[in-house]
Amino acid sequence: MAAQSLFYANPLSTLTSSTILPQGEERGIGCLSLKRKQIHIRLSNGYRVRARSATVVSSIGIEIPRQWYNLIADLSVKPPPPLHPKTFEPVKPEDLSPLFPDELIKQEATGERFVDIPEEVIDIYRLWRPTPLIRAKRLEKLLDTPARIYYKYEGVSPAGSHKPNSAVPQVYYNAQQGIKNVVTETGAGQWGSSLAFACSLFGLGCEVWQVRASYDQKPYRRLMMQTWGAKVHPSPSNITQAGRKILQMDPSSPGSLGIAISEAVEVAATNDDTKYCLGSVLNHVLLHQTVIGEECLKQMEAIGETPDLIIGCTGGGSNFAGLSFPFIREKLSGKINPVIRAVEPTACPSLTKGVYAYDFGDTEGMTPLMKMHTLGHDFIPDPIHAGGLRYHGMAPLLSHVYELGLMEAISIPQTECFQGAIQFARSEGLIPAPEPTHAIAATIREALHCRETGEPKVILTAMCGHGHFDLTSYEKYLQGDMVDLSFEEEKIKGSLAKIPQVLA
Repeated sequence: MAAQSLFYANPLSTLTSSTILPQGEERGIGCLSLKRKQIHIRLSNGYRVRARSATVVSSIGIEIPRQWYNLIADLSVKPPPPLHPKTFEPVKPEDLSPLFPDELIKQEATGERFVDIPEEVIDIYRLWRPTPLIRAKRLEKLLDTPARIYYKYEGVSPAGSHKPNSAVPQVYYNAQQGIKNVVTETGAGQWGSSLAFACSLFGLGCEVWQVRASYDQKPYRRLMMQTWGAKVHPSPSNITQAGRKILQMDPSSPGSLGIAISEAVEVAATNDDTKYCLGSVLNHVLLHQTVIGEECLKQMEAIGETPDLIIGCTGGGSNFAGLSFPFIREKLSGKINPVIRAVEPTACPSLTKGVYAYDFGDTEGMTPLMKMHTLGHDFIPDPIHAGGLRYHGMAPLLSHVYELGLMEAISIPQTECFQGAIQFARSEGLIPAPEPTHAIAATIREALHCRETGEPKVILTAMCGHGHFDLTSYEKYLQGDMVDLSFEEEKIKGSLAKIPQVLA
């Protein structure tokens, strides 16, 4: 299995006639730490080129984690509990049972440090995990920086992003409880396609409400979901009461993740054979994603590197938490001391411009109240191309970690992000999804700063998915039609004024 994972998960394994690497170059890729040595191959045209021959310098393979990691167990100050929207009392397990299966409810509230991953889930993870850790040497050369840049690439999954890390266990636990159908929301489509993929493996029905702006921008994501058997609706829709209410107020609404959540929750709450699945924000989702960071810790150790800076994009926070939480554990224990930096769009800056308060997770106020950084539950962001980051709030646990000072946050406009994405694609060969372009742009900023200071920092960044279904966004940038969208102060003030007043 190790050899299969190495071949499948290594996007740099293709030999081209222009490939020339320094003798003795070392990389950590897939499940092994590799050392490159020069060999020469004589081509049919008579030319000789240097090719890459991989020899194992470490026989210790990187295995798929057997447990998910729960950061809450290591925090001296625990996060505030979710509250019932009517009583303002802490939510009880029975309050969540209309939406989630029992095991996910347990994981949402667990205080255990580690949670065992079911063998059936690990077996499916093996389709693409472990994912590669790649050093961006060509980008380093382009930027002429002394920094060493590594990226953990989640785009090798069947759905092309990190989202199956949670979709698979969520559908598994629903199937174990005998649930027949699941419903969800999706922005850019990475989560919706991941849930559709997981449902196709376990034989569950899948219905997805996709934010209207992304539904129109990314038709191939919709087709991907439908290929795996899902029903897909643009949100807001006329199918639900929540959707009809929004359309009455604004028939041309671009939608938002908050609206799509309201529609999916409404359907789940009114159908006994249906449960709801969420692609980010909640504790159990962040828990599942820690397979990313657990693998990455071992991969960096295998090549003798320790990150000085960890960077990831944030919308709801699942990918960022998945990479960073295991490193935060090591930081809390005093073993390492990286700076951990979240990057969000300037058009939806919940961490950098929002308030830390109890708010609904959806637009219509159907979810529990969660203590999080929020722009207000009825805030509808402008239709930026990073559809997966258009959420009004931030994961409560990430918000809590931010409040504790364990991480920092910045926001970057989308034109700078796509400029960085083009540099990355033309040097590293991979086309990033619009969401991780925010992390790439922040990485480039830091690498250029290192060029000025001479610091040889080790930068680790989260490359959470590919952009093969986002090429219309690249077309707009390359044609000069992309503009930076920002939030309006008055718009946010109006939205924040509607946040429930909770004494906490």
